[in-house]
Amino acid sequence: MPTALTRATSPLLVDCELTHLKRDPIDIDKAEEQHREYEKALEKMGYSLRRLPETPHLADGVFVEDAAVVFPEVGIITRPGAESRRPETDTMATVLKEYRELRFIDAPGTIDGGDVLTLGKHVYIGDSQRTNRSAIQQFADILKPFGYTVTAIPVTKCLHLKTALTPLEDDLLLINPNWVDGDIFDDHQTETVHPDEPFGANLMRRGNYAICPKAFPKTAELLTQKGYDVITVNQSELAKAEAGLTCCSVIVG
Repeated sequence: MPTALTRATSPLLVDCELTHLKRDPIDIDKAEEQHREYEKALEKMGYSLRRLPETPHLADGVFVEDAAVVFPEVGIITRPGAESRRPETDTMATVLKEYRELRFIDAPGTIDGGDVLTLGKHVYIGDSQRTNRSAIQQFADILKPFGYTVTAIPVTKCLHLKTALTPLEDDLLLINPNWVDGDIFDDHQTETVHPDEPFGANLMRRGNYAICPKAFPKTAELLTQKGYDVITVNQSELAKAEAGLTCCSVIVG
């Protein structure tokens, strides 16, 4: 059974890093309740849940996706773009080394896991405010022996590449074309998010299950029409911290 690595929310979540959103009050108790709802959805999808050690002193610690990227052959520990987030990788590495041989991104490279999208043996990495070319080149060097190719994609209008698109199937992407150039993926089918739900492209799917935030009913309707069993979760508080669904877990197959 594949494992989903998660982490409890920090009481300092109100002090999270923000790039594109204004700061709004966050109800910490509600955020943790919503995070548990998300974890239950992961379990329903068939993942075994494992929580990483708590890091109450790290405001963004719940967003574990940015600390590591896992491939069948190797796990890559990132070097997050926000300096305040770099200590998050320590506990991630301690746990992830039980599952994978690890590689590490070194300075001056910076990269958030949310900028890394894997489609088969091709890896697309967002060149964003959090991820730079040095880290992208290090990723390419690490993955080349395993047969992967890496392509950098400019990301300017949203936080991470996976804010703008995620795969529904190996050859089908849900995408916000206003935030990322869909022509880059001309060898894949694409489905455009509803214009009223620009953040709706960040989803999670396993088997016939798909998780969608309750804030995006039109996206949920689209998924239902495509035959998925849709699980909706309330992510209102974590969304204030610029989070998407994929942010809060690292999947180890």
